[in-house]
Amino acid sequence: MKVECLKEKLRTAATNAERVTGKNLALPILGSILIEAKEKTLLIRATNLEVGVEFEIPSKILEKGKVAVSGSLLNSFLGLVGDGDVIKIETVNENMVLTTRSSSSMIKCLPSDDFPTIPKLGDSNVLELDAVKLVNGLRSVAYAASLSDMKPEISSVYLYGEEDEIVFAATDSFRLAEKRIKLKSREQKGDQISIIIPIKNALEIIRVLEGLNDSVSIYYTKNQVSFSSGTGGIYITSRLVNGIFPNYGQIISKDKKSEVVVSKKELLNALKLATVFTDKFNQVTFRIIPGEALFEVSSRNSDTGENTTKVEATVEGEDITVNFNNKYILDCFSSIEENTLGIAFNGAQRPMVIRGVGDTSFFYLVMPLNR
Repeated sequence: MKVECLKEKLRTAATNAERVTGKNLALPILGSILIEAKEKTLLIRATNLEVGVEFEIPSKILEKGKVAVSGSLLNSFLGLVGDGDVIKIETVNENMVLTTRSSSSMIKCLPSDDFPTIPKLGDSNVLELDAVKLVNGLRSVAYAASLSDMKPEISSVYLYGEEDEIVFAATDSFRLAEKRIKLKSREQKGDQISIIIPIKNALEIIRVLEGLNDSVSIYYTKNQVSFSSGTGGIYITSRLVNGIFPNYGQIISKDKKSEVVVSKKELLNALKLATVFTDKFNQVTFRIIPGEALFEVSSRNSDTGENTTKVEATVEGEDITVNFNNKYILDCFSSIEENTLGIAFNGAQRPMVIRGVGDTSFFYLVMPLNR
């Protein structure tokens, strides 16, 4: 193999690939990055058997070939090479020699034939979606997924289709987030897609595709999903969870006994202040008295003190006092673009639903703390 390429492009690909490499002592090859020189491009691949990535870099290919090298070692080397340098890569005696204008280094290689195959799903079902919308959909709900592996179907992000929309949902059984994204073309129908992506893999997909301004093709089968960007030169694949995501429609009530319309900024400030005095359960109390136009946020910790904040808001319905996990509420603010929130309550023992006023694409449900 003999290649010349820009340091910046190689380092960007190597950095993203190295994050995916595995730390499997039984399979040391998973800690490596596969570098393959093809016709006009250099391919950088990595996998941990859960997620696989491939990056395509425009390069000057003088001689084809492929090598597997330590991802962390290559990344450390590239981090110390000056910006703007052209790196010459050559295999010599089954080792990789990297030459810049001022230095020459040799990295020992691993057997490239041992590197696992990254599945290609080109013949499977496919949808087109803008990368920005895909990342937004995943990020809008990912924080609501369970961090425990005890129930894989909720330690995940659920994607499914409804007519001309793709729906992203995640829950840890204490809160639920849902984000709806319009498909790129009205001719596309998302009804067939129904996939569950492990949360760790979803976070890698967000990281790899973040900042990409391109269309992404989503290929999926029963066990795998892949995301491919033609002009961006990015391909990422993930295994899927074989399970059934909870039928959360059953817990979403269309009725509401009380409602608060409040400035997102005002509520955020009140919740941050309450955080100073929350207990080990992160408990905050919402008190709503429509007859007094009162919306109050309070918290109390027997060791540090207490706080009560009156928040200016429009309130209607029945009086209600209900407790929630403050952290759960704060998590959703980054997913709501609107400056005004609508918060619906259906009783002290029922979940609260938060939406941006005028936005039907996102909602967030939080169960109360019954203590």
